[in-house]
Amino acid sequence: MPIFACGQYRLSLDRPLLMGIVNLTSDSFSGDGCASDTARGIEHARLQLEAGADILDIGAESTRPGALPTPVEEELRRLVPVLREVCTWGVPISVDTYKPDVMRESLMLGAAMINDITGMSDPLALDVVTHSDCGICLMHMQGAPGTMQQAPAYVDVVTEVERFLAQCATACLAAKVKSERIVLDPGFGFGKTLAHNLALFRALTVMNAGDFPWLVGVSRKSMLGGITGRAIGERMPASIAAAMLAAQKGAKILRVHDVAATRDALAVMAALQ
Repeated sequence: MPIFACGQYRLSLDRPLLMGIVNLTSDSFSGDGCASDTARGIEHARLQLEAGADILDIGAESTRPGALPTPVEEELRRLVPVLREVCTWGVPISVDTYKPDVMRESLMLGAAMINDITGMSDPLALDVVTHSDCGICLMHMQGAPGTMQQAPAYVDVVTEVERFLAQCATACLAAKVKSERIVLDPGFGFGKTLAHNLALFRALTVMNAGDFPWLVGVSRKSMLGGITGRAIGERMPASIAAAMLAAQKGAKILRVHDVAATRDALAVMAALQ
């Protein structure tokens, strides 16, 4: 049975794992950011865990379209107090960051996974994770969050995303990162139009970037708004439907805001299939 290795944890991939989102920002696109309120961030993390999350993904910098970079010092100021608490809970903690200094500090505090929107394209970031046993999510993004949605363009989005992620994974393997530590994320909404996102989603069953597990994060995203016409706060049904389809297409980790509802939907799907 395939596993995902992240730090001290060995997670079976015999069913889709739920990655519960914890935003420590004031400008999260989904409206659930906990800003600099440490107690609120810890409480939200606890609720996600109690709802059934297998992994908690904690981010202290908004990467929504149009977002400006957060200074390292501010990102750590938001992140460190929460990590000091949640890393004692006995559950895999993922930190959503692309900054080597933030990665290093997070791993020292006990984080078990790094979720990098740039696919470890910074050699310093790759060096940090190489000297640890953390799990790694390599994501595709065209451009940077501040400008990525202005005019995304591809000749063949599926081939280009697949090629980029394969190159990122190859770089990790060359740096002696074990393959069982790597998962891939196509980066829905990161430098992609609705048409690009739909093409990538439909190709999940045929994309092959080295046979690594797929992590899919479409929860509450604009692509679902584009399909349904619903505002962000009204996208839970669409998010759950997309998560179920991703699971049917073989996704091994589902990054979601609504953990309990997604867990229930997965249970029903498993029972009725």
